[in-house]
This record gives sequence, structure tokens and C-alpha cells, in this order.
Amino acid sequence: MNEKRSPAGNSRRPLLIVAWAWVGVPFAYGVFQLAQTVTKLFGG
Repeated sequence: MNEKRSPAGNSRRPLLIVAWAWVGVPFAYGVFQLAQTVTKLFGG
């Protein structure tokens, strides 16, 4: 198990962070809105 990372792998890190944020932030906002709606509907 002698794995070597290429220098190109480190250059993609900012792209991965932006991509995950692009998906994660709206998803988290949607979950937050869903939680608020559910508490209104079920009187929590």
C-alpha cells in the first residue's frame, strides 16, 4: 500500500471545496426551512 499523491491532486482542493459548498449550502438551507415548516405544521 505505497500510495504517492501527485502534485496535481493538491491543486484541485479549492475546486472541491467550492463544489461541496455549491451543493452543501443550499441543501443545509433547505433542511433548515423544512425543519421550520414541520414545526409550524405539527405545532412544535
